Amino acid sequence: MNAGSVRWLGVAGAEELRSIACRRILDAAAHAITARGQFLIVLAGGETPRGVYRMLRDAKAQWPRWHIYFGDERCVAAADEQRNSSMAAREWLDHVAIPRYQIHAIPAELGALAGAKDYANTLRTVGDFDLVLLGLGGDGHTASLFPGHDWGLESNAPDVLAVFDAPKAPPERVSLSVARLNRAREVLFLIAGESKGEAVMRWRAGKPLPAAAIQPAAGVDVIVESELLEMGSTVSGT
Repeated sequence: MNAGSVRWLGVAGAEELRSIACRRILDAAAHAITARGQFLIVLAGGETPRGVYRMLRDAKAQWPRWHIYFGDERCVAAADEQRNSSMAAREWLDHVAIPRYQIHAIPAELGALAGAKDYANTLRTVGDFDLVLLGLGGDGHTASLFPGHDWGLESNAPDVLAVFDAPKAPPERVSLSVARLNRAREVLFLIAGESKGEAVMRWRAGKPLPAAAIQPAAGVDVIVESELLEMGSTVSGT
C-alpha cells in the first residue's frame, strides 16, 4: 500500500479544534451528497469529539442523506453510557433528522466475537467511507487498535476485529481494522489534551503506532492543539 501524507494543522485550543472539525465534517457531507447522493461517516468516541457532536446538532445539513457508522465500541450493555454510540446519540444524533435505520451502531453487547461478525455483515455492501473521524490515545492507539494487538494491517484483513485484553477497561471491544479504516476518501484525526503529547511526538518521529498505520490513499488530516506539536518539536529538535 502506498502511504498517503499526514497533514498537521495546529490550532490554538479545543474551541478552535471543534469549530474547524465541525466545518470540515459539514463540507465533506455536502460534497459527498452532491457527488454520490449520500454521506457515509465513521464516528470516533472519546472526549475530544464530544463537543464537535454537540455543535453538529444545531447545524443545517441534509440529515436524511447521512449514514452513520462507528470506528469501535466497548462490549457493554446496549444502553450503557460508556458506549460511543450512546454518547453520539445524547450529544447529536437524537436531535437531528437522520433516519434511525441509517445509524449503524456496533452490537458490541453481543460480545467481541459475535459483535465483530455482525458488524462485518453490516459493512459487507458498504463501499469506501466518505469521512472517518479518529482520535488518539496517550499510548498511540486509535479506535480500539492498541499497541501489541492485531490491527488488521494487511489489505485482506477482516473489516472488523474482535478485541480482547484491551489495556483500557472494558477489556473486550469491537473495532474496525486498519484495512477498513483506510478505505476512506478522507480521514480526520482530532487531538487535544496534554496527555496526548508523547503520542504525537512518537507519531511525528515515525514510530510504529496504531494511529500511524492509518494511511488512506488521500492521506490523513490531523487537527491538533498547537502546544502538542510544539512539545514534539522541542524534544526532537525539529
